[in-house]
Order: sequence, then C-alpha cells, then structure tokens
Amino acid sequence: MSSAKVFHINNLFKILGIHDTNELTYVSRKLRISNKELQYYNDKMIFPTGKVLYSILKYTGYTEFELKVRLGIIDNKIIEWIAENPEFILKNYKERKEINSNLTKPIFETSKGRLYMGDCLDVMRCIPDGHVNMIFADPPFNLNKKYESGIDDYISEQEYINWTEKWILECIRILAPGGSMFVYNIPYWNTYTSSILNKYLNFRHWIAISMKGLISVRNKLHPEHYSLLYYIKGDKPLVFNKQRIPMATCRHCGGELRDYGGKKKDLDPTGLSVPDIFTDINPVRHEKYKNRQANELPVKLLYRIISMASNEGDIIFDPFGGSGTTYIVAEYLNRMWIGSEIGSVDDIITRFNNKSDEELLKIIEKDSNVLFTEKQIKIRKKNGFWGYEKLTKYKREVCKEN
Repeated sequence: MSSAKVFHINNLFKILGIHDTNELTYVSRKLRISNKELQYYNDKMIFPTGKVLYSILKYTGYTEFELKVRLGIIDNKIIEWIAENPEFILKNYKERKEINSNLTKPIFETSKGRLYMGDCLDVMRCIPDGHVNMIFADPPFNLNKKYESGIDDYISEQEYINWTEKWILECIRILAPGGSMFVYNIPYWNTYTSSILNKYLNFRHWIAISMKGLISVRNKLHPEHYSLLYYIKGDKPLVFNKQRIPMATCRHCGGELRDYGGKKKDLDPTGLSVPDIFTDINPVRHEKYKNRQANELPVKLLYRIISMASNEGDIIFDPFGGSGTTYIVAEYLNRMWIGSEIGSVDDIITRFNNKSDEELLKIIEKDSNVLFTEKQIKIRKKNGFWGYEKLTKYKREVCKEN
C-alpha cells in the first residue's frame, strides 16, 4: 500500500488508473500534462480539449465518444443517439430496485409532525408516492465541515453528485402533483442540482439569498449569496400564496432607499412583491439566536417559503433536519411535517420544548405583508416622511370602512 496522499478520485482518475499522488505523477509524465492540469479536469469533472484530450485518447486507446460515455459526460448528441437506438441500452441494463426499509417509530412526535433519526433515503423509501405537498432540502455542502453525526462532508465530487441525484429522485417520487420543491446550497453545487431537477420538475426560480459576511475567495468575485432552487411538479403550482414585504428604508432616518418618484401613491399598502433576490434574510450568527454550533437556517427564510408554497394542513418534508428550523416553522404555521436527521436530534427536541422561536416568529408574522413595519412608521413620522395616508388604495379602503 502506497503511503502517498489519497485524494478525490472521480471518473477521469479511475479511467487513467490514478489512486494517489505517485500514480498521478507517473501518468502526468506519460501524458506530458502537468499534475495540476490533470487534477483540474478530474476535480471539476470537465471534459478536456485540445492537446490534453489528444494525449488522453492516445494513452487510453479510446475514441472521443467512448471517453465521454465513460466519464459520464452525456451531451445532446449522445442523448439523441440513445433515444434513437434504445435497444443497445435496454437489452443489457438491469434496473436496481431499492427495498423499503423497516422504519422504526419516530424518535420525536408532535400533534402535527414526526421526526425520524436515520438516513433520509431510508425514511423516504417508506413514504408513499405523492404523499407530501412541499419539500425543503438543505443538504451538507461537501465543504469538509464537521457535523455531530460524523458523516464525511468531503467526499469526491462524483460521489456527491451521485448521492445528490439519489435523494432528489426520492424527493420527486414522494412529492404530490403541483407540489413545490426547494433546494438550498452554494451556487456551485446547485448548478449540478438544477441539471438533475430539470429532467423531472418544472423550474420556477433561482432565488439568490443575500448573505453578507461570507469569506472572500482569492482571484474571484466576492461571494454574497446562497442559492435557493424553486421547482414544481407539473405545469402549475397547486399552491402559491403571494408574499409581500415592507419597503426597504434607512434604519437611522427612515427614508426609503429606492426612489419611487410619482409612483409612490400607487404602492400597495400590504407591501412590495417579494423579488427573486432576498436581501432581507440575515444569517444566524449571534449565539443568542443559535440552537447549535453548526450553521443554522434563518427562521424568516422558512417562514416565507412555507407560507408561499403551502396551506394549513399541507404536509412539509425536510430530509436534512439540522437544527429543525423547517419543523419549527411548519408547526407554527399549522402545517403537518415529516423530518429526518442522521445525527443527533437533541437540539431539535430542545428547541420544540423550550419554544424559543415563538416570539421571533410572531414578529416576523407581524412584519410580513405590510408596506411599513410599526418601527418604520414611528421613525418615518418622526422625521417627516410620508406614510400610508399617501397611498390611493389605502384611502379607498378607509373610505369604504367609514
């Protein structure tokens, strides 16, 4: 056994017989390609071109077509050929059927929800087809972070994508027609996730969630958002409750940050339409609001999308429980919920028992679907800025009431 460092082995390294740095150096010399360049094509799973491609084809003896197939890079030309000649695939392909697990009783229950401790794939295999109305998934980001569960959060890129496809396909199976699915991840991984979802569900939005304070990356644009994919099962969503948010104003003087000109009188008193860039969602960093040491989802994010994509009594499923934010918000909004968490669920149970989120959720509820929050009205009035009395729609409603 070589003592050389073992690293991520994706399809390219498998084809070239590379399992450690010694073998990488040997093959690189044979191909006359630098270690760094060869590792780039392996790690990024990008199909090589030019001299690199020619060297690999010569070394392996493959045609370009065969190399693409072996790497799992199936372009439209290959897809068209398979569709026109399915017998070459079907006569040799044997579908592997997963057997349903014997799921144990929930480790925690409320009147509205059930939480299971275990692998989300095992849990989902016991859920009937089309059973849930909305799914929210916040999977591990494969960034080598430590989780209490001890799961490996730094598997190879190919393994991560293959695993992602497995749990996504199960989610699609249990999602009801017209149901909504949301996947929260860093933009890099969601580009791969969207390519999976595009084959089975209907794309609605790529939502950018602004997150200030993300660490800068050398020689790249400064990252300031996470991505939230929003898909539906079918042509139209069964539920879409339009959400509205307060106008963005200066926290010091109360003045509006955007110039509405002469159109301000036409604004809706119930607030502005939510855009596909969420600038008002703040990361949970203060210890006062955190329920665990690892990263935690903002309550406001789950409140918004659960309110938007489901109704009371609908079933919400979250395969990656984490700190339980999805379940807490679903419970508050009178939704039914099913959850799974492979690691410790102590933080989730504690959170339900101490009801620490209720006060925050009441504030979020009060400050939703209004043009100005009470705090905004107070500071704007103090500094002479206009309020609801300026709005045409608001004046009409007041007249009707009187």
